[in-house]
Amino acid sequence: MNAPKFTTLGCRLNAYETEAMKELAADAHLDNAVVVNTCAVTAEAVRKARSTIRKLRRENPDARLIVTGCAAQTEPDTFTGMEEVDAVIGNIEKMQSGTWRGLAADFIGKSEAVQVDDIMSVTETAGHLIDGFGTRSRAYVQVQNGCDHRCTFCIIPYGRGNSRSVPAGVVVEQIKRLVDKGFNEVVLTGVDLTSWGADLPASPRLGDLVMRILKLVPDLPRLRISSIDSIEVDENLMEAIATEKRLMPHLHLSLQHGDDMILKRMKRRHLRQDAVQFTQEALRLRPEMTFGADIIAGFPTETEAMFENALNLVEECNLTWLHVFPYSARKGTPAARMPEVAGPVIKQRAARLRDAGRRQVSKHLAEQVGKTHRVLMESPTLGRTEQFTQVHLAKPRPEGAIVSVKITGANDETLIA
Repeated sequence: MNAPKFTTLGCRLNAYETEAMKELAADAHLDNAVVVNTCAVTAEAVRKARSTIRKLRRENPDARLIVTGCAAQTEPDTFTGMEEVDAVIGNIEKMQSGTWRGLAADFIGKSEAVQVDDIMSVTETAGHLIDGFGTRSRAYVQVQNGCDHRCTFCIIPYGRGNSRSVPAGVVVEQIKRLVDKGFNEVVLTGVDLTSWGADLPASPRLGDLVMRILKLVPDLPRLRISSIDSIEVDENLMEAIATEKRLMPHLHLSLQHGDDMILKRMKRRHLRQDAVQFTQEALRLRPEMTFGADIIAGFPTETEAMFENALNLVEECNLTWLHVFPYSARKGTPAARMPEVAGPVIKQRAARLRDAGRRQVSKHLAEQVGKTHRVLMESPTLGRTEQFTQVHLAKPRPEGAIVSVKITGANDETLIA
């Protein structure tokens, strides 16, 4: 039997779900197949998916090629129209054991070649939880899926559906299992993480979940949260930032821009000053806090002055790890009907943002030299600080261990110890 080959495009949540699909496919005894888990966040992501599919077909001419993920969910016709593709599976169907049993039983015939249902009708998160995705040092736990917001540039709600939360008790039990297996760090993930709990009884907040995990899993050394929407941060999460040293001092913020008019046209729920105030307060509560952020360059109607507001936000919010997205229109979104910024201008503005990000990284690295950090080892010579800065160690250490090291220098985006 030839085990299926999986290719993941896009976000960490997609990678998590690929691990779950591997288990489902193995249980179903699916044979001689190639599975592509696609991303739809930008038009470029869909183009990359198509290119990857064509490449994989050339490399695997006799395999059955299955396409799933957000792009398959939002535009299944794009992939059913490709001669390289044998089946298209939606985001809900990919997490169901019956889908994989059907594919394994009889790829063409008993199972439908296209299985993409209305994801907006889904009210629960997938019940399939995995233990230990990531490295042997760090595990990722999906606690939320989908999004109830409708930002004008974003197609993701149509790929992921509305927001659904995993109950706190289920999350805690999974993290206990991960700690028992020896994981020293757990990362909470989701599409819109700060909306966690809104659909659960009594509507708990993300801060409640964080506090509950830290209380009920006292042996967990490090808890990390992934991308958050700062305007939705609750009092308990701020309390955890201030008082819980096991909650890592690194937050990735879904900011998207730094100009109020653009933020309104994006249909974001925060203004520029909200972002500045949040980062200032988080730094007051936890001075070692570092921030990452998503910022879009060249959103429709963006003038040079508006872009400067976004550029200046990098220093005003003390952002270190930037994810810069050159704007690309997604068909079917309101922003796609707005007046576009010229392509060369978008490219140039994205480059300026990345330059600003590199300067911030250099500043952060220089500030760490001479300090002692607790580093989680991802390999014998590479690890991450609590602020998620990569460290290269001259002397090998056990993978998964947390070690105290003194920083002696820096190189590009990596500290040296």
